[in-house]
Amino acid sequence: MKRCKSSKIVCIFASETMNWRIEKLNMKRVFFLAALLALAMGLQAQELIAKVNINSQQIQGTDKSVFENLQQTLEQFINDRQWTDLQFQQNERISCSFNITVTKYDQSANRFTCTAMIQANRPVYNSAYTTTLYNNRDKNFDFDFAQFDQLNFNEEYIDNQLVALVAYYVYLIIGLDLDSFAPMGGTEILQRCMNLVNNAQNMDFAGWKSFEDSRNRFAIINDYLDEAMKPFRQLQYDYYRTGLDEMAQNVERGRTNVTTALENDLKKAHEDKPLSLLPQIWTDYKKDELASIYKGKGTQKEKQSVYDILFGLNASQSNTWDKIKQ
Repeated sequence: MKRCKSSKIVCIFASETMNWRIEKLNMKRVFFLAALLALAMGLQAQELIAKVNINSQQIQGTDKSVFENLQQTLEQFINDRQWTDLQFQQNERISCSFNITVTKYDQSANRFTCTAMIQANRPVYNSAYTTTLYNNRDKNFDFDFAQFDQLNFNEEYIDNQLVALVAYYVYLIIGLDLDSFAPMGGTEILQRCMNLVNNAQNMDFAGWKSFEDSRNRFAIINDYLDEAMKPFRQLQYDYYRTGLDEMAQNVERGRTNVTTALENDLKKAHEDKPLSLLPQIWTDYKKDELASIYKGKGTQKEKQSVYDILFGLNASQSNTWDKIKQ
């Protein structure tokens, strides 16, 4: 009898233990699946963190709500959309800004005449420093937009100027960012940018046509993909990844790698295609950073070599280049 009672207690205890183990196993599975889901969501995060600023100070007598709606619509369109199949985690999203100045607004036609300054930034590895990856002014950032318009993007069929403008710079920024982490790493995305330009040739707005302007949207992406400009593409990796990223660990080695990138990549790109404005545009927004890398540092031979290269391709920034020799 006692034995039977004891056996029953053992059975009950074993049953409860088994239930507890099953429940614990199920909880582990839940946490595991939740972790996988969180990881998947992180991997599929959108590529950009964009800030859009609309300067409408030149426009008087117009309800400002249309400009506020434009700003909100653009930020949502850029930031909420996943533009590629690439896997970006939240902390890998590219920081960029679109500073749009409205110079004319035709309310009856919903036509905006604007200029825009587009900038993208890149964190430097193992440091708190952020470097400029791209910064350029688009003088023909014109488009039509009615308040509360919805923006939809079809990569194969471009029929909206504002959507085309945004998509162009999104692809350009992502492509340049990828180039800075792997040699020619952004080729596929930059080609999509070129395809977009080709599909936008029938748009009734300036900036898309070949040979229309040596600094327009066509010219910039066409030069990036030009075989003669491969050294400039290589510069993106050598300057950022082997140069600036390395400086956090070893300043001397990082600066030496920057010098090598300027001598082997930037100089050669200018020599191979002297009419391209990409080297000049690049040095325009990198000038202060370049001066700070060499001012008071390095050998005189190194500083003179860098000065000669930079002055030779962008003499307009001579005041900044003079700081390199100090």
